[in-house]
Amino acid sequence: MKKFFEEFKKFISRGNVMDMAVGVIIGGAFTAIVNSLVNDIFMPLLSLITGGFDIAGMSVSFGVGDNAATLNYGAFLSAVINFLLIALVIFCIIKAMNTAKDKMLSKPEESKAPTTKKCPYCMSEIDIQATRCPHCTSELP
Repeated sequence: MKKFFEEFKKFISRGNVMDMAVGVIIGGAFTAIVNSLVNDIFMPLLSLITGGFDIAGMSVSFGVGDNAATLNYGAFLSAVINFLLIALVIFCIIKAMNTAKDKMLSKPEESKAPTTKKCPYCMSEIDIQATRCPHCTSELP
């Protein structure tokens, strides 16, 4: 039994497990934020655009009375919109993080020393160490 707990302790203290746990917790909190964004901002705006039509309340009843079966497809559509918005926001966040990471990791281009210069007399391009222009034969300063 002692070996079992030692293995469990080793497993749980690995970096990947801890990272995953933090990700799940933050994901749960983030889901609550996006749900609020969808239900409190986007859905009322969509309802305003559609003339007060509530998507989440759309349903079809099969039968009459309180015990009639209902198909609540509006709740499903709301869940699909919620999922798409969560995916869009996560995509944008990951894209921004990757862009920032790439900028931080990319090395600035080293400016290379010039290997050529222009002859001040004939304006031809010549080697930087030349003391005489090969085109006009002028002595260079």
